[in-house]
This record gives sequence, structure tokens and C-alpha cells, in this order.
Amino acid sequence: MPEDINVDAEIDAKGLRCPEPLMVVRNRLMDLSTGQVIRVEATDPSTSWDFPNFCKFLNHELLASEETADMYVYWIRKG
Repeated sequence: MPEDINVDAEIDAKGLRCPEPLMVVRNRLMDLSTGQVIRVEATDPSTSWDFPNFCKFLNHELLASEETADMYVYWIRKG
């Protein structure tokens, strides 16, 4: 786990299915300032390609990601 990343907001998207995790993150990022970091926990495997593409398309930075057998965790810096 990237412990050196300061997190400004956290989202629990566990149990949500595509496109809900992406919509929750998008809405939460709108409330943050540029440069702030959000940490997301999700269980939907589609987030493994949705979040990198989302960040690339909207100029956010995917700082780190982790995958375990049943969970995906992302650290995203608002661009």
C-alpha cells in the first residue's frame, strides 16, 4: 500500500457494478480541488480498465493501484 500518498477523500465503491464506481468517483472529484487525492476501494473488475482510461481522458493522475483476489484500490490525483 502506498503509505506515502496523502489522501484527501476516500470512496467505498465495494459492491457497486459498472458504471456506478466511475460515476461515484467522478462526482466526488468534482468536489475536490486540483491536486487533491482520492482513494477508491472497488470490487468490480471492470474498474481495472475504467479508472486508468477515465484518468487519461480527463487529465487526472492515477498515482497507484493495487489488486487483490477480491478488491481493487486506486489512488487518483485530481488534474
